[in-house]
Amino acid sequence: MWLGARAQPPAARRATPAQTEGPFYPVALPADTDSDLLHNGSLTYGAAEPTWVDGTVADLDGRPLAGAQVEIWQCDEAGHYHHPADGGDRAARAFQGFGKVAVDAQGRYRFRTIRPVAYSGRTPHIHVKVKLGQRELLTTQLYMAGAPGNARDFVWRNLSESERAAVTVPFERAADGWKASFPIYVAA
Repeated sequence: MWLGARAQPPAARRATPAQTEGPFYPVALPADTDSDLLHNGSLTYGAAEPTWVDGTVADLDGRPLAGAQVEIWQCDEAGHYHHPADGGDRAARAFQGFGKVAVDAQGRYRFRTIRPVAYSGRTPHIHVKVKLGQRELLTTQLYMAGAPGNARDFVWRNLSESERAAVTVPFERAADGWKASFPIYVAA
């Protein structure tokens, strides 16, 4: 006797792996913290390859995490952060270096930044943090697929193969620079 097909619930997603915040999270947030890291106040940064980083933030059932906030921070094209532990004033003043956005109702976010660069001991990466209200849900790093330094990077190497796949995405040529899409899944 045929009972008919039963709808199966969608498979739960795997959480985006957490990684170290690193030593260069801002001690104090800069005055300009919007989603365009190529403009720091009235200064415009043109020394590196412009890149759009976008994606979605969802829970493990795939539901958008509306109201979440995504932060990114990274070094400039010379490998310097706006942080006292990295010389503080060595980073390019025109590069904002840090940005944050609230995701929309569909969980989408978007930043304009630079294509990440390698620096001493590290492969190109962008730091990412997700918050919901006062709760920090995730701190991780976003890596470039195919970057020659990935296999030598101690932070990337400490991930399992499936975890690496979750945080390593293609950076593809676009009309106005580069583009990378980074979906983020968190246990909310």
